[in-house]
Amino acid sequence: MRFADQAEQFRKNGFAVFERALSDEQLELLRANCDDFVAREDARLDAAGADTLGITIRGRRYFANECQREQPDLRRLLFSELMADVCRATLGDTAYFFFDQYVVKGPDGGTSFSWHQDSGYVIHNGGPEDHLPYLTCWIPLDDATVANGTVRLVPGSQTGGVAPHIWRDETKDIAVDVDEAAAVAVEVPAGSIVAFSSHTLHATGSNSTDKPRRVYLAQYTAEAMLNPGTRQLRRNAIPIVQGGRQVTFA
Repeated sequence: MRFADQAEQFRKNGFAVFERALSDEQLELLRANCDDFVAREDARLDAAGADTLGITIRGRRYFANECQREQPDLRRLLFSELMADVCRATLGDTAYFFFDQYVVKGPDGGTSFSWHQDSGYVIHNGGPEDHLPYLTCWIPLDDATVANGTVRLVPGSQTGGVAPHIWRDETKDIAVDVDEAAAVAVEVPAGSIVAFSSHTLHATGSNSTDKPRRVYLAQYTAEAMLNPGTRQLRRNAIPIVQGGRQVTFA
């Protein structure tokens, strides 16, 4: 595939939209595993005797991390020709798989997620401050709308570096202040990919519908990211594109 228009969008705005990019089989693969990972997070909350762990809030907002380690079938998408093409259009000729995650907002008021940059979370969680901008592929499993809390982004904000982020206990996330007048809400059908830089400011609204809003995140880096001090690998660094060629396949 060639994504010249999206490559230019990404360069200019810090994000690009690949509408209806997934095949029916790829979308069903993601949907089929989502409930199991939400159940895993509920079990973690039960074991902790809590309704909140990190940025997960029971029934309202779930973040289930490192799913491909438990369900290898997800690698059929993560290391697909499609994702290699998306990486080439955004990161360039070198890309490594870094991280995956399900993000689910509960119905009838599933909570919003504050304005932030994904690189802000790397730094907040002890990662290297000088890491290269990386790629987040935000993949809705349901049609993403303003009503169910689709992603909002600030075009061009990827050029300003990583802003200081502050933990907000009331929302259980880190945040920066943003002039929302410049933001755009991206409404896309299920199976689309909203690809954005880890330096791009973004947020998601609350889910006011009567159904969960399900999203799968796949992240890729242009480097093998190492933790400061120990220099140990952070998360994952599985090469998918090297020298412009796909080198790992599902």
